[in-house]
Amino acid sequence: MNRRHLVALAALAACVTAAPAWAQSNEIRIAHIYSKTGPLEAYGKQTQTGLMMGLDYATGGTMMVNGKKLVVIEKDDQGKPDLGKSLLAAAYSDDKAALAVGPTASGVALAMLPVAEEYKKILIVEPAVADSITGDKWNKYIFRTGRNSSQDAISNAVAADASDISMVMLAQDWAFGRDGVKAFKDALKKTKIVHEEYLPPATTDFTAGIQRMVDALKDKPGRKVIAVVWAGATTPFNALADAELKKRYNIDVATGGNILPAMTAYKRFPGMEGATYYYFGIPKNPVNEALVSAHYKQFKAPPDFFTAGGFSAAMAVVTALKKTGGDTGTNKLIGVMEGMSFDTPKGKMTFRKEDHQAMQSMYHFKIKADPAFAWGVPELVREIKPEEMDIPIKNKR
Repeated sequence: MNRRHLVALAALAACVTAAPAWAQSNEIRIAHIYSKTGPLEAYGKQTQTGLMMGLDYATGGTMMVNGKKLVVIEKDDQGKPDLGKSLLAAAYSDDKAALAVGPTASGVALAMLPVAEEYKKILIVEPAVADSITGDKWNKYIFRTGRNSSQDAISNAVAADASDISMVMLAQDWAFGRDGVKAFKDALKKTKIVHEEYLPPATTDFTAGIQRMVDALKDKPGRKVIAVVWAGATTPFNALADAELKKRYNIDVATGGNILPAMTAYKRFPGMEGATYYYFGIPKNPVNEALVSAHYKQFKAPPDFFTAGGFSAAMAVVTALKKTGGDTGTNKLIGVMEGMSFDTPKGKMTFRKEDHQAMQSMYHFKIKADPAFAWGVPELVREIKPEEMDIPIKNKR
């Protein structure tokens, strides 16, 4: 083989070798790790729908930022912490993801936090809720668009706190439930907690738990309330309604918002009050209008609780990438994201500099049983703005 052929082959080999690197430089890879299957499958799928709709909206339908194509890599953690941890490591190392979004479950998120720190890459937590994610387990690579347990708790305390109330807490025995109850108790100023009932996350028979709660409340003076902190497909609300607590013991039920299928049982509690992260009919802004319109067009149904969350995460991602000019360097991203405000279906959110928790509005509601809807409709009592909620900073920064 002559010298000319050797030179030509060497040049061709160099081009072939360089092609993947060139292609990658024109992509921004985003890993989405979520419960595509498992106990929180419904939540995970909503988040994925919202994330893709949000990326489409934020990029004007191009899926491009500064000439770079956004590529979303989906991974199913099945709600398993060890699996989520290994999937995130693979996303950063093998898939060359510039950043990641997820996961659905708090336990999975807590397992993933050290991986983001090890690889020095950003993880935008959506929708896992446990306070410890942006609290004592937090590191500087973690940002959260989802609300935390304190935001849930403080907004619900605004709706439920009164000096004449004796309250029992009903929650799942895992990070979401335990953190939620602790934050709620910390937020209450007047209400007296007389019992805490923790049940396995997959509980389907609530009989014994309800009896223990009734025993703790039935002889108490004043108003008696069971406050529920629950996530997942099988909720305790139908069982609580079947127990006829109001009629038999004058015991009320209170809770926060949830996905629409879970809120079908809310219809059995007209007048029930609480605070919610999102309901499609509440926020009035152009981003929510776009989400609602796109979702009805695609699914002939309104967007749900976690659809809005996925959309919000997408808005944060694209806002940050536009600010860096498409630069995915972690330090550059952290620099623009700390203190960054961005539009979402809930209005403006802002990443707090101290712990990267998104400060956001919550909504005090009262349930209306409207025959036009299969679920109990949360009618707005008032918007609880970020500045009204004293969300504690719990990290060790």
